[in-house]
Amino acid sequence: MTSASLMIHGGAGAIRDPHRYEASLRAIVESGAGLLAEGSSALEAVVHCVALLEDDPLYNAGRGSVLNAEGAALCDASIMDGRTLKAGAVAAVRGVRNPVRLAYEVMGKSG
Repeated sequence: MTSASLMIHGGAGAIRDPHRYEASLRAIVESGAGLLAEGSSALEAVVHCVALLEDDPLYNAGRGSVLNAEGAALCDASIMDGRTLKAGAVAAVRGVRNPVRLAYEVMGKSG
């Protein structure tokens, strides 16, 4: 069996509550590691972890996105499968809970 490593990045800049960030990041990594241990693909684990980051208002992603001058959150996401070199991306999408999942769908429909 091949061992796997899973790393995530919660952003840069001033962190208001480091203990909340650390607890959130730890929970997200543990959730993704659990998927890997159950046999999920690395790509599935990555999409899952990024979606959890997008769902957490602590991060400037998805639900916690910084709003533009019009008060709207415009989100971008991209994903690539290193084995096949297939990729998918979305830009400036509104009203999408998990842009990474939409990018994953785009990748699946791209030739």
